[in-house]
Amino acid sequence: MKTRSRTNSSPLYGWWHSIDRLLLGLFLTLIMVGIVLSMAASPVAEKLCRVGSSHCFLKRHLLFALMGMTGAIVVSTLSVINARRLGVLALIGALLVLVALPFIGHEVKGATRWIKLGPFSLQPSEFAKPGFIIFAAWMFSVRSKSQDFPGVFIVFLLYTLLIFLLIRQPDFGQSFLLTLCFGAVFFYAGLSLKWMLALSGATIIGAFVAYRFLPHVQDRLQRFLNPQNSDTYQIDKALEAMANGGIFGRGPGEGTVKYKVPDGHTDFIFAITVEEFGLLLSIGLILLLAGLVGRSFRNSLHLNDHFSQLAVAGLATMVGLQTMINLAVNLNMIPPKGMTLPFISYGGSSMLALCFTVGLILAFTRKRPGAYNFGVR
Repeated sequence: MKTRSRTNSSPLYGWWHSIDRLLLGLFLTLIMVGIVLSMAASPVAEKLCRVGSSHCFLKRHLLFALMGMTGAIVVSTLSVINARRLGVLALIGALLVLVALPFIGHEVKGATRWIKLGPFSLQPSEFAKPGFIIFAAWMFSVRSKSQDFPGVFIVFLLYTLLIFLLIRQPDFGQSFLLTLCFGAVFFYAGLSLKWMLALSGATIIGAFVAYRFLPHVQDRLQRFLNPQNSDTYQIDKALEAMANGGIFGRGPGEGTVKYKVPDGHTDFIFAITVEEFGLLLSIGLILLLAGLVGRSFRNSLHLNDHFSQLAVAGLATMVGLQTMINLAVNLNMIPPKGMTLPFISYGGSSMLALCFTVGLILAFTRKRPGAYNFGVR
């Protein structure tokens, strides 16, 4: 009896029985699926990118996946207050690096978005997104208790600073996603229509300015609107891969188009997946991602704490929107954004930031006394 009592009172036992195990299972399944798909795409990516080391991309993907899973589980053990503090600290750290990027950044294809850390590169904007959502949820929740608190004004100032830093890189894709997430948290918070209109107006003006003064934005939009007069090689090959895959796919390792797509392991990994595994299994992958987002929303609806509600809904929205943007690019529904497919595409910063996001969701949705509405498990 004493042994059982000690076991039942251990932190690990308490964590296991308070965590949303279905959400955790969906997350771990997506990580495993991403590793399998990386095995198919990575060898070809190494040849196209002229990486000398054997299985370099796969080894890196495994490393980042392991680091991300470990980090997510560690973050999930935190209390709501400590998880919120960690989210805000992540935002502060990302902001500092974003400010310093012009001086310490590493330029790739004309954009300075990364800092070099030995053999790896870190993209601070990936961590700024979940950090900003946590901060916005915190400000909005405080304002709901005290109408005199200038939470909306503070968040708008920070949003403006972040957009300026992202456009300066330039990174219009992350700016677009951050704006959508900000608008979503705004909507969930139930704030006044005038603020929503102000954000919508600023977004429209920002899009026009970006098109007018940023050549790469204008180029991408022109290529999307006038494909017959533009170089659309990658998207053409992605559509060809999906057409080749059909319902059941050509079989693992049997895809041919992936040998011609430089970004097949990152932006266009969904197209490679459809060619080799078919439409049915690819729909299963989408359902896994939808299940993770939907489960997070379901939990947020039943939470009693207003901050936790907004934070979980905002973070789930970020994962869902990033998924939809990546799929839309693969299907040639929107111009390319350079957005990874969550937990599946190769990308160290993206993988770590998304795992951090899930760790925060798990921490905020753990079962605690008074955390959920009566009768909700």
